[in-house]
Formats: sequence, C-alpha cells, structure tokens
Amino acid sequence: MSTAELFDAVDVIRTKRDKGRLSDAQIDWVIDAYTRGVVAEEQMSALNMAILLNGMDRPEIARWTAAMIASGERMDFSGLSRPTSDKHSTGGVGDKITLPLAPLVAVFGVAVPQLSGRGLGHTGGTLDKLESIPGWRAALSNAEMLAQLESIGAVICQAGSGLAPADRKLYALRDVTGTVEAIPLIASSIMSKKIAEGTGSLVLDVKVGSGAFMKNIDQATELARTMVDLGTDAGVRTVALLTDMSTPLGLTAGNALEVRESVEVLAGGGPADVVELTVALAREMLAGAGVTGVDPADALVDGRAMDVWKRMIRAQGGDPDAALPWASETELVLAPADGVVVRLDALAVGVAAWRLGAGRARRSDTVQAGAGVVMHAKPGALVRAGEPLMTLHTDTPERFSRAREALLDAVTIAPEGSAPPRTPLILDRIAAG
Repeated sequence: MSTAELFDAVDVIRTKRDKGRLSDAQIDWVIDAYTRGVVAEEQMSALNMAILLNGMDRPEIARWTAAMIASGERMDFSGLSRPTSDKHSTGGVGDKITLPLAPLVAVFGVAVPQLSGRGLGHTGGTLDKLESIPGWRAALSNAEMLAQLESIGAVICQAGSGLAPADRKLYALRDVTGTVEAIPLIASSIMSKKIAEGTGSLVLDVKVGSGAFMKNIDQATELARTMVDLGTDAGVRTVALLTDMSTPLGLTAGNALEVRESVEVLAGGGPADVVELTVALAREMLAGAGVTGVDPADALVDGRAMDVWKRMIRAQGGDPDAALPWASETELVLAPADGVVVRLDALAVGVAAWRLGAGRARRSDTVQAGAGVVMHAKPGALVRAGEPLMTLHTDTPERFSRAREALLDAVTIAPEGSAPPRTPLILDRIAAG
C-alpha cells in the first residue's frame, strides 16, 4: 500500500467481516481506490463476500452508491423543456416492455432517457433486440441523446463509459465470485447508474419468479424497498412494481421476434400481459413526472405511440418499416397430452432461446437476430395432444437438441377443469415512506 493511501484494504475487509459498519470515509476510499487499481481484485472479492454474508444498513448502501456515482460523470437533463422519467427492469424472459413504453410515455410530453444494456445468459438485452432493426445504432453521444430527447422525447441507447465506471468493474467481479445475489450490491449497481443518469423520476420493475433474478417475493420486496430508498434519498422520485416472471412475458423470447411483438402492441394489439404491464408502468412514469388526467392506453390505440416509435428509430439510423430478420430454421414443440396449460416456466424458455442463439454466454459473444422461441399456448390455454406449444427459431439447426433439453419440464398440462387460479401480473407496489 502506498503511504499516501488513507486506509488499508485489509482493515476495511476485516470491519465488514466482523459485522461492523463501514464508515463514510472507508467507503469513499475503497471505491475510489478499487477504481484506480490500488485495491486488488482479490481484496474487493473478499469485501463483496463479507457484504453478501453480513449485509449493509441504509446509510452504508446510500454512501456506497454515492461513491460509485462519484467515480464518473453525471448527466444533466435540466436544460430540457420536458420533465424526465425512466424505467428499469431487473430482467426477465420476453421482457420487451421498454420498446413500446418509451415512445408511449413520450407522447405525453415526458422525456424518457432509457440507457439500456445487452443480454447475458437467459435474460434478453434491450439493445440486442433493437439492433435487429436494419441500420439502428445504440451508441449516441451525450449531445445526440439530449437533442433527441428534446425533439422526439424518447431515446433508447447504450450508457456511455463515463457513468459510474466503478460499477462496471464491480459488476464483472461479482459475476465470477459468487456475490451477484448480494442485495446491497445489486441495488447500488442499478441505482448508481440511474441516479448518475440524472432522471427526475424512476419506476422500477422488479421481477419475481423462476425467470427472474429474485426467485421469491421476500427477496424481491427487500431489493425493491432498498432501491426505492436509495432513489428517494438521492432526490429522485422512485416507485417499484413487483411483477410476476414465473411465466414469460408475451408470446416471444428472442430479438427480432420481440421487436415484432412490440410493434404489434404499438399498433393497438399484441398480447394482453405485455399491454397490461406497458400501460401500468407508463401510468407510474407519468405520475412521477407530474402528468395527470391522461390515459396512456389511448395512445396505443390511436397511433400516437407508433408515430413516436418510428421517429425514435429513424433518429438512430434505423428503418422502422424494413423487414426484420427471420431465422432460417424452425422446429415445433408439440403438446404431449390433452388438457389445460397450467405452467410455462420462464427460466426454461429463456434458456432455450439462449441456446438457440438469441443470447450470449460471454459478453464478447454475438447473438442471432432471428433466433428464439414463439409460444402458442400460455397458462390457461386448452391444448390437444400433438398441437404446437412452441416454435423454435435458429440459423444453426444443431442447436435444436440442446434447446429441447431445456424445455423438457417447461410445460405442465392438467386435466381440463382442474387449473389453479392464475397469478396476477402485478404483485405489489412499493413507494417511498
């Protein structure tokens, strides 16, 4: 350790290992020193594990988040003529909600700066989906982003490298050290980027269930409450919806497949669950931005949201009217028996789509725009033996066998009349206070 350093990394690790509170000064130093390379990867790994095992209190998490924000730049939307509101989802299968949501909210004079990411593993990435549109580009300068927010009201793009650079290092480290599940680290990772982004209000879509990161309602509630508190403490109006991710959203999982479905929603159609969640989140985002007395559902039906979508895609070089890619090979998954579908496991469908080429195992992997799964029967649907349950799409047919393996126990069919009640899509709402 350099004699100029304020602390010794081992002492900071010991504090949390022994269930102590990290001081503000310790937190500020360790995040800064790790970003500079003074704290070694193995030392931060040990600290992350101590946090996973022993937790952090609200002031500690708030300071940890602030230190990550301080590691980089902050965006400033105060010069816009519109209020800003953003949404963050903790990730799921078939979660294409950002695509119709951003233009829908922009219809009502609210700017939506949606800084999005790419998929890893079974959860899809918003940028991967949009990159299936010919010509569309994810990388925008801050000036381009601000100009598009002012003129159109919605932008979906990748985050610049200057926002919370400490988080990029920590995120990669958590992934390989078994500390991804630490709620203080998840919450501070998400909220450091969202607060640094500078949005005035934020709506969190915290997924619960097999296809989500949080498998049970207690974990999801703790994460949602932690993030709402962080946003509130930082002066961002923040609310969270807990939503079911035991079943995939909509009828598609895959990049171009989900874009098609999103366009159906923008055209006033699409699956009921995708429409329900899009409208519910839009209402929360509009309320957070101070817009009342409007019904966002109307703008899906009358074409206003579609108009903003087309302008948003064109502004980023894309052709909203171009044909989207189709996979060259398809294969059917058939119902094994008569009855009613009572379960369609989100994780299994997500893994199948990933194995077909829609996702990546490493960040450097490429994805197939046309790969994925189309679902023909969701829970509640009556099926007959031999009818199609799903269609698998890929350009590389040797992938079919492993995708089928993922789906072996994905569907439960019960005798007609014996179906349990359906789980509601929106499970809870958590606000400040």
